[in-house]
Amino acid sequence: MAAGAGARFGGAKLLAPWRGGVLLESALESAFMVPVRHVTLTVGAEGERVAAAAEAFAARRGDLGRLTIVATPDWALGMSASLKRAIASLAPDVGGAFVFLGDMPFIPPSVPAALARALTGDIAAAAPVVEGDLGHPALIGASLFSEIAALEGDRGARRLLEALGPRLARVATPDSGVLFDIDTPTALAEAQMLTTQTAEAR
Repeated sequence: MAAGAGARFGGAKLLAPWRGGVLLESALESAFMVPVRHVTLTVGAEGERVAAAAEAFAARRGDLGRLTIVATPDWALGMSASLKRAIASLAPDVGGAFVFLGDMPFIPPSVPAALARALTGDIAAAAPVVEGDLGHPALIGASLFSEIAALEGDRGARRLLEALGPRLARVATPDSGVLFDIDTPTALAEAQMLTTQTAEAR
């Protein structure tokens, strides 16, 4: 999901400098590491620039053929608008979709595989949990795609997931990266400092 305006950030959040590139690239890298058929990127505000940055990054990785860009002209209606367009663009035989947010750069590589293992039997979706809090990415099974189409507002699929009860696999993880998003320049600076300190410690 990369269609929002980043208003609290002051605009163009996903194009902010990050680790020698831009912030969006960390979320894309996490998505490309998952063994999925395609990575679908929804764009809205700053759509052309975000799409160009994503395509350049995918090309450097050799993954341009796996990247699909989906325009979200109604992005101002909230996250549900881009999620609905992304799901509607998928092939009819897709069994599920991971939902990554473009402003979350610290997703642990082990989490998506754990979610995929949990999506069995009567389980309709899976999400990482840290001390009771739902995080990202979420893995949404195809049985929920018709309900995604009815979503409205800026909460994405969270309300739908919370209403699933035992049909939602809550996959525990100690890594708070599944909760960490960047909303403001201050948060970005703090995250960059944390990254630098971690690199120096190694």
